[in-house]
Amino acid sequence: MEDPLVGRVLDDRYRIDARIAAGGMATVYRAVDTRLDRILALKVMHPALSSDAAFVDRFIREAKSVARLAHPNVVAVFDQGTDGPYVYLAMEYVSGCTLRDVLRERGALQPRAALDILEPVLAALGAAHRAGFVHRDMKPENVLIGDDGRVKVADFGLVRSVDSVTNTTGSVLGTVSYLAPEQIENGIVDTRADVYACGVVLYEMLTGSKPHQGATAAQVIYQHLHEDVPPPSAAVPGLSAALDALVASATARNPDLRPHDAAALLGFAREARAELTDVELDAVPPQAHAMERSSAEDRTGVIPRAVAAEPVNLTSRLEAPPLDPPAPSGRRSAPAARPRRGVLLAVVGVLLALGIGTGVWYINSGQFTKVPNLLGKTEEQARAQLSGAGLGVKGVDRRFSDAFERGTVMDTDPPGGRRIRGNGAVTLTISRGPEVVAVPNLKGRPLDEAKEELTRTGLAPGLVTQAFSQDVAQGSVISTNPAGGEKRAPDTAVAIVVSKGRPVPVPGVTGLPFEQAKATLEGLGLKVATAPEQVNAPSDPGTVANQSIGAGTQAAAGDTVTLTVSKGPRQLPVPNVVGQDVDTARRTLEGAGFKVKVDRPLISFSRTVDAQSVLPGQTAAEGLTITIRVKGL
Repeated sequence: MEDPLVGRVLDDRYRIDARIAAGGMATVYRAVDTRLDRILALKVMHPALSSDAAFVDRFIREAKSVARLAHPNVVAVFDQGTDGPYVYLAMEYVSGCTLRDVLRERGALQPRAALDILEPVLAALGAAHRAGFVHRDMKPENVLIGDDGRVKVADFGLVRSVDSVTNTTGSVLGTVSYLAPEQIENGIVDTRADVYACGVVLYEMLTGSKPHQGATAAQVIYQHLHEDVPPPSAAVPGLSAALDALVASATARNPDLRPHDAAALLGFAREARAELTDVELDAVPPQAHAMERSSAEDRTGVIPRAVAAEPVNLTSRLEAPPLDPPAPSGRRSAPAARPRRGVLLAVVGVLLALGIGTGVWYINSGQFTKVPNLLGKTEEQARAQLSGAGLGVKGVDRRFSDAFERGTVMDTDPPGGRRIRGNGAVTLTISRGPEVVAVPNLKGRPLDEAKEELTRTGLAPGLVTQAFSQDVAQGSVISTNPAGGEKRAPDTAVAIVVSKGRPVPVPGVTGLPFEQAKATLEGLGLKVATAPEQVNAPSDPGTVANQSIGAGTQAAAGDTVTLTVSKGPRQLPVPNVVGQDVDTARRTLEGAGFKVKVDRPLISFSRTVDAQSVLPGQTAAEGLTITIRVKGL
């Protein structure tokens, strides 16, 4: 029967795409927040319960409580609201499976894997306990394992303040297989009840089965009250004594003998891990219980507390069969042997809900494989996940989408959850992002950051040029073309103008002593470098012979000016020009690298040089002026 909420938009904001889980009080959907364009999980209370103020209050309490728990191992709650008969929570979407799915598929886990799951669970609960809250319904169904390996605790719907949970006189709310003895007998629920439940979960991970089992919920309750949880090594020989001790400590029937909260139990778990060798951590357990099915004891229910140690005539508001004590001689009681037809239907409904409820279930059935949920994954991640499941990629389609980030999977054919042949293939539909993309306002953003933002929004970084700016820091964006706010098709190139900083006029420093020139340039915010080799120049040794950025040029603050240091002029031989014609003598001296001055008498008809100021054969500095004298009368 088609779900009436799939395809609907709740509260003018949350578009429901698919149902991913169904429980006794609510159904969980995968949805898209159309305002923020993100995928999330929407937990919607069954309309039949929304008229019950107690259930609505519990729903709202979940939102308020979990919203206060900012912890990486707690499923975040974003929003809570109502739309007509629907009361909902908007929560973080975790693509993956539950611990129940893992146990159903694999049975007992290696000790290393069990501790790898237990420790983040305890970290999440420890944060809740230290914030003043207890979970009250810890079980494998409420431990989510993401496709990226992250472990998160979900469903704080039964959470209540530690201060307000002391002793109730009505009923116990929780799941039978994981209830602490004091929770059943006296209605006392504090952080140690969560510790007990975690101990039971650890036992189940190590052995593949629950420590207390029975034909009825009442028999399980009786064992909680009167029997200790057995050591895991009794079911799986070879398990370390440190693990037995950890389970025994967490599941002590006397709550005073347990660690006082999950944070304390986390410390003990880490100590136990440290005691185990790699061989003990990686021991492969038997898989006899791999396909154990969930039973009525796995569901959260409201159970009247026993008024005596013998749990006779207990009934559950959510479980139809009577909760009877164990029958004599190990035989099942008549009510347990002949459950009502309505109960059978209810149990079948629970099993069906569990079968379809997780969205991503890593269990193969015969020659068929379930298509993993790939929505929101990158194409590379989707291909890898399909390959890991033994499936191929039939093809890739690309479409525009306002809801899915560019480059991520927005649809698959067949859809996630559908079973196909083990060697089958899946068509991926990859989002191209919105059909029209608004150019982001990048002014003032560093260049690398601006390029990343353009790519993320579906545009392409284009030509980068530089310009001076009085108000934009060097290396940051001054403007773009198209400008921020303008809309373009995806993959449009956006030209970027980057600031060179404020302009600095460069002064002329050639001829100045090097240190003086350096101080002058650095005082203007420029950097100074020295050329690796000195050169001959007309200026004195140690002065600046050349500067890489010419005088009067505009540079940016922080630009580098390279100064070349003079080692003085070259010393050149002076040729003999005495007796030469004055014009010939000038050409000879200038060709040798000197300047020439002619000294003529006031009255002279001769053009012959009879003297020169530097004697022939001597050396003189290149560029030196040599005076030649012409004969007189």
